[in-house]
Amino acid sequence: MKLFFKKNWSSFALFFVTIIGVFLLLMVAVPKAKPILGSGTTQIAKSETKEVIHYTAIGDSLTEGIGDLTNSGGFVPLVAKDLQEEYHLNGVQTDNFGKNGDRSDQILKRIKKNKEIQEGLASADIITLTVGGNDLMKVIKGDVFRLTKNSFEKPLKNYQKEVEKLLAEIRKYNVDAPIYVLGIYNPFYLYFPDITEMQEIVDSWNDGTEDIVKAEKNAYFIPINDLLYKGAGDEVGIVSSEDIASGTASSSEQDIKNNALYEEDHFHPNNLGYQIMASTVRDEMVKTQDKWLKKGSE
Repeated sequence: MKLFFKKNWSSFALFFVTIIGVFLLLMVAVPKAKPILGSGTTQIAKSETKEVIHYTAIGDSLTEGIGDLTNSGGFVPLVAKDLQEEYHLNGVQTDNFGKNGDRSDQILKRIKKNKEIQEGLASADIITLTVGGNDLMKVIKGDVFRLTKNSFEKPLKNYQKEVEKLLAEIRKYNVDAPIYVLGIYNPFYLYFPDITEMQEIVDSWNDGTEDIVKAEKNAYFIPINDLLYKGAGDEVGIVSSEDIASGTASSSEQDIKNNALYEEDHFHPNNLGYQIMASTVRDEMVKTQDKWLKKGSE
């Protein structure tokens, strides 16, 4: 009986070891299956990508970061940090040439006169531009009591010409880097609650910017109005005077506070607003990574 048990145990042990050996051999020999679903973005081999990215931002107060209580530059450093983490870069060098209050023609003049800006644009791998808000405000301030939708038609055409010239000037210093142009958003209801068509005017202004950007090679328009004008978390951002007059708007809605805007002026984004902008800009850059991430894509 003992001999039988010993003999069978030896056979079982040999069989078990053989099975383990075959299993390990198959694990080594058979390649791992690739995932059925991709990540959504084609991954570039690390050996083919740049290790350091130069990001140049130019524009108005949104680029400067007015309303950012950390005083670190609004959405620009947030985008740089996201890209560095997303692609495991050794670094992202940033230039921030934002200036509060600048219209499109004033941004253009600064580029033409400032050698530091010219050099920053020339060496950039990626470029962002914020423009349009001050151009629109100039029209509004011009004759605020007699404004209609038609009041914006001619100024919009003039603005589009300025944006064309602005993009052409940037391309003089950098032919290849992708340019990401951010749209404007609508905080104006806080100042002009009687202009119920303001949202349509802002949309039209953004459409005008997008038309010019689409005509430019390797340039991308990034809309932010729908993300910011209501605030974060589906806050109500606009209550028309018709709603107030009809009584459909509550008293709390009439005193609107947008949690994505800077409380000091209710105009510029706050830290949360800039985080929202940064995420949107980063997502667009990730989608177009083949335009700036690969070595030799300068």
